[in-house]
Amino acid sequence: MAVRVPVINVSLVDLTVTLKREATSEEVNALMKEASQHSKVLGYNTLPLVSHDFNHNPLSSIFDANHTKVSGKLLKVLSWYDNEWAFSNRMLDNCLALHNAE
Repeated sequence: MAVRVPVINVSLVDLTVTLKREATSEEVNALMKEASQHSKVLGYNTLPLVSHDFNHNPLSSIFDANHTKVSGKLLKVLSWYDNEWAFSNRMLDNCLALHNAE
């Protein structure tokens, strides 16, 4: 589920999934932190931020490690994004890729 929050262009993804095996929030957070370190579009956050703090963030998704919840195989995570700015940055990435294509 994506939720519009009190800032016009920042949104929040509230994702709940059933895993194949049981996990801990620490495991999930470690995996997401590792993934963000190798990505140009994924961020990782541990600060107590609110919606307006993500305004004009160029990343497509900023994983909020403070809100990872696990119960057995059930996982719930939250991820922030600036719906307009991040999209514009991805469009620029696509334009550059097309320009540099041979």
